[in-house]
Parts: sequence; structure tokens; C-alpha cells
Amino acid sequence: MPQGLEIYIAPTYDSGEAWIGTMQHIAREAKCWVLSCGVALERKDLPKDFPKLDELYPIDEEWINPGGSLIVSPSGEIISGPLSKEKGYIIADIDVELAASSKRALDVAGHYARPDVFTLQVDKSRQSSTYFKNNS
Repeated sequence: MPQGLEIYIAPTYDSGEAWIGTMQHIAREAKCWVLSCGVALERKDLPKDFPKLDELYPIDEEWINPGGSLIVSPSGEIISGPLSKEKGYIIADIDVELAASSKRALDVAGHYARPDVFTLQVDKSRQSSTYFKNNS
């Protein structure tokens, strides 16, 4: 997570209890607000000439993806949502300062740190994940 993170926006096609748990974990671990924007998609949203529409999405299955948008506080509490199997907006007033004050409860760089036995160096220069090796 970036340093000083206060609000984490997570647009996704994922949904369900596992995704909600993931959003709560991110909020608790990063001590930030999490705004998850789920995709609510109904069969009727697809064009009638969609290839293999009836085969892929039977007519009796109204929802292709239920959505699941929600807002989670830095403590992991769900403040609004999840908005499931409906389309709309979720709106909540959030206190951005709560993200900053919540970070004080998890002292990852304070007394839990052991600079006498462990150090971490972060190279912020541009890196490449691909290297080509010549076998000559």
C-alpha cells in the first residue's frame, strides 16, 4: 500500500462474502477507508444479439453479477452496503482523519520494529521485471 493512504478505491467484477472479507482485511491492515465499486450486471443489460446469450446466461437467471459495492471503515466495519442485486449508489460521510488516527493503533515501525536485527531498504528507482540473458 502507498505511504499515507487514506482512501483505497477498489473497482471490481468480483463479489460475494470472500470479496467483502478481503475489503475488510485491506481496510484493517492498511488502516484506511475502502470504497469497493462492484459491477451489478443483469441479463437484460446485454444486447439481444449477444452471441450464445441463452447458452451462457439462461433466461431464468436474472443476475449475471450481483455487484456488492460497499464502504468499509479503517477498523474493518462495513459503513454502507453491500449493495447486492440492485443498482444504485451508496453514499456515506467519512472522516478522513480517522484513517490517520487509526494508524497509531498499529505500530509497525515503532516498538515492534527491530532495527538492531532487521533493516528494510526500498529502491524507488524504476525497475524492470524482464531481463534477457544471452547464453553465448
